[in-house]
Amino acid sequence: MPAPRTPERPRRRSGLDALAVAPGLEPMEAKLVEELPQGSGWQFEPKWDGFRCLAFRAGDEVELQAKSGKSLTRFFPEMAMALLQLPARRFVLDGELAIAVGGSLSFKALQDRLHPAESRVRRLAAEQPAMLILFDCLMTSDGEDLTPQPLSQRRKALERFHREQAPQASLRLSPATDDLQQARAWLERAGGALDGVVAKRLDEPYQPGVRAMLKIKRMRTADCVVGGFRYLSDERLVGSLLLGLYDASGKLDHVGFTSTITDDERPELTRRLEALIEAPGFTGDAPGGPSRWSNGRSADWRPLRPELVAEVRYDHVSGGRFRHGTRLLRWRPDKSPRQCGLEQLQAEARPGELIRRMIDPA
Repeated sequence: MPAPRTPERPRRRSGLDALAVAPGLEPMEAKLVEELPQGSGWQFEPKWDGFRCLAFRAGDEVELQAKSGKSLTRFFPEMAMALLQLPARRFVLDGELAIAVGGSLSFKALQDRLHPAESRVRRLAAEQPAMLILFDCLMTSDGEDLTPQPLSQRRKALERFHREQAPQASLRLSPATDDLQQARAWLERAGGALDGVVAKRLDEPYQPGVRAMLKIKRMRTADCVVGGFRYLSDERLVGSLLLGLYDASGKLDHVGFTSTITDDERPELTRRLEALIEAPGFTGDAPGGPSRWSNGRSADWRPLRPELVAEVRYDHVSGGRFRHGTRLLRWRPDKSPRQCGLEQLQAEARPGELIRRMIDPA
């Protein structure tokens, strides 16, 4: 089996036949709404916690493309090889790259793959192989461009492709339903393994780069200890609060942050926080430096005595941490910091089990 190789990008031609050799197609995107849409004509799907990925194959050439347009192929060699092993020699698929660690999806494991050392990438690929959760088919194995077709037809093509071409553990078919009650049950029962639910019109074509889908997230709240803070990058005013929860052994673990602080609040809040500066802040897992996703946010943080409790709203948990930034709702002077435990966070469901119970909720 030849090693997967990223093709050189020739001069752009029209049609998906060219894109299968030289990727450049933008994935269709979603806009955030508060409620699941009512009425007929909708398909609902889980919103998985991973890297959005368009997968291209043309003969012995495979390319995994991120939502940004950058190549992911060298970071997920096991997935490129899995696609090369399929009988079909030409296709374009839309899905989500995900990695299960200890039975739960781990966004950190995905981030760890984005490393310059090939030896490290291949070691991680062997230790924690990725899966590609498929939810759309843009080109079939016979080279037919499906993007003008309605979702109802593309979904049938995807199910047929998966049944005939890819019935293996590394390639999963994402569940889908037109039942609003089932979609609501997914939001309620999914827990930390999902990032929400996506709603798509069954009669609409694939619209590259357009926010033509809807995404709905289940918002929850937690009472957290403020174990530290960061200043703004250009001023000595508080920029974000570092949040912690106590684990079963009594250690305070860093679980996320909130930066929803108004400019009017910053001066007084900064004075209040500076009066509480005291090491160590977090006695369990502590904040590290800025990641490649942090847009240059300062790595410096100040530890605080664990006295302040804040109620925050969050949408998703991954690896025992808030997957995204949270929204500060209110301060809780009535609550003891020691009452703020990790048990507030909903347990994450195992992805394989989650897919099975979504198909059969009984």
